[in-house]
Amino acid sequence: MSGETSHQEHIGPYRLLSRLGGGPARGDDGAVHRAAGPDGRDVAIRLLPPGAAADVERMRAVLSPYVVDVLDGESGGPRPYVVSRFVPGRPLAETVAEQGSMPEDALRRMAFGLAKALAAIHRAGLAHGALGPGSVLVVDDAPIVVDFGLAAGADDSGDVRAWAATVTFAATGRHEAPAGALPADLRPLVEAASHPDPGARPAAEELVEAVSRLDLPAAVSARPAPARPAPERPAPERRAPVTVPGARPGSGPPQAARAHEMAVALGWARLLAAMVVVVAVGFVIMAPIAGLVLSLGAVTLLRVAGAPADDRTRGWAWAFGRTLLTVPYAAVFTVAVPLGLVAVSVVGGRIDSLTACAFGAGAGAAVLWAAPGVHGPRRQLERMFLPVAGRPRLVAAAVVGLGVLALLVGVGAMTLSPSFSPMYGLQRSLESSMDRLQHALTRL
Repeated sequence: MSGETSHQEHIGPYRLLSRLGGGPARGDDGAVHRAAGPDGRDVAIRLLPPGAAADVERMRAVLSPYVVDVLDGESGGPRPYVVSRFVPGRPLAETVAEQGSMPEDALRRMAFGLAKALAAIHRAGLAHGALGPGSVLVVDDAPIVVDFGLAAGADDSGDVRAWAATVTFAATGRHEAPAGALPADLRPLVEAASHPDPGARPAAEELVEAVSRLDLPAAVSARPAPARPAPERPAPERRAPVTVPGARPGSGPPQAARAHEMAVALGWARLLAAMVVVVAVGFVIMAPIAGLVLSLGAVTLLRVAGAPADDRTRGWAWAFGRTLLTVPYAAVFTVAVPLGLVAVSVVGGRIDSLTACAFGAGAGAAVLWAAPGVHGPRRQLERMFLPVAGRPRLVAAAVVGLGVLALLVGVGAMTLSPSFSPMYGLQRSLESSMDRLQHALTRL
């Protein structure tokens, strides 16, 4: 099934809306649909082969911010299915294909989240069995694992090996890559998880402990899991603990406190990044030509900075390509905003032509930095501010400094006449054209 599904089709009490993935034909086993529940909530439904023995109760017992919530399901009958919360994310495979391999800080957060997800699944007595770039959705740089507990005969050690392969893919964009392509601190963990002997691989809980000792600049804020006992399962075989070079056993704050600190730091980093965008847009309104040139250069450099360090040539090409693709998007707003202001001025009084053009340039700059679908530059700013955001005195100084600068730039943008230097010919042409347009509209 593709596109919209007939609103008359139901699976149990759920009304199908559209197909999200799975088999190529309508109703194929394994297809995934977006659906509406009886209460109107958006859900995702995966169809299962007849006779599938999905343990829905155990799946519902898996509680983790990195695993999709299973809400309902039917393992018997002619049309078995599993219902989970709808996650508005993209598969890791698509994210890496579009944006390239993950920077080191994002990769560590991905490795941590996937390890936490597997640990939660294993605690419930289940295994994933098919973990990979297609079963990991990315939401705000955080992984959400889906489609767990559906593969027959899967075991915990296989999931750990799949963790290593998925982290390697996120780091390199390839399913098989040399260990040297990974950050030095993650390399021993991936090698241990990929060990040919399943008994020598660490458990998911051990991976969580080891990755949590790495330098995690930010973590996706986790909701506290309600106290709910997991089903009993045999005690796992004891393995030697995984160690990371340079890490001290037992070092660092408790994981809950660490996650809270990281979430706070990420919030400050986002605020500082937003303030930089405000300053950039205000400067463009005051000096449209110079400001737009500087913004184009800045967003390109930020994209390059977010590219893998081992392939800067590819990073430059990708950064230029992404920026060029954004230019038509920005140009639409650069033209539409002045025309809209002129049209409004017909009923609300005359507006200065150059001011209208300057606000159009500011709208175009906002698109270059942080419009919907354009998140690379803003995300890289957040990563750059994370070391500052974790230190109270530095973040206070940065907020005050950027706040004062944003205020001054905002006042200047609203009160000063925009300068189109050095393109004074363009300035005269724009002013003349906008004046004629306003005059023509007022005569209508």
